[in-house]
Amino acid sequence: MNDPISDILQSKGLRATPVRLKVLEQFQGSDNAVSPKEIELRFDQIDRITLYRTLKSFEEKGIVHKIDDGTGTPKYAMCIDKCDEGHHHDDHVHFHCNDCGNTFCVEDVEVPYIKTPPKLKVAKTSIVMNGTCEKCQ
Repeated sequence: MNDPISDILQSKGLRATPVRLKVLEQFQGSDNAVSPKEIELRFDQIDRITLYRTLKSFEEKGIVHKIDDGTGTPKYAMCIDKCDEGHHHDDHVHFHCNDCGNTFCVEDVEVPYIKTPPKLKVAKTSIVMNGTCEKCQ
């Protein structure tokens, strides 16, 4: 029987090291985006540089995407299956709850097309909605 977490790493060309497995496990089954600090607190001991390198490699390989929710702390969430190395398909809205502080993807709301002046080359468009989530209402 194959381990789904190991399978994700293998499909993206990454070795299944203990740190990678445990970091990726933090994203599995989570509805919320997580910060590096939140991941760090779930480990008995982890080198911070190793954690950041792991997150960076996950982002580069299309396993997770980074979210700037306006709090000043980057957060990460699992990518959809269509993301791959160097090209994310995470054109969806994110929601940040002002009460509980959770940030999560809103997959069924796409970022609308915004016409920009021809001299600008847009690499990414991000929309973060703020308010109160369903659990905090």
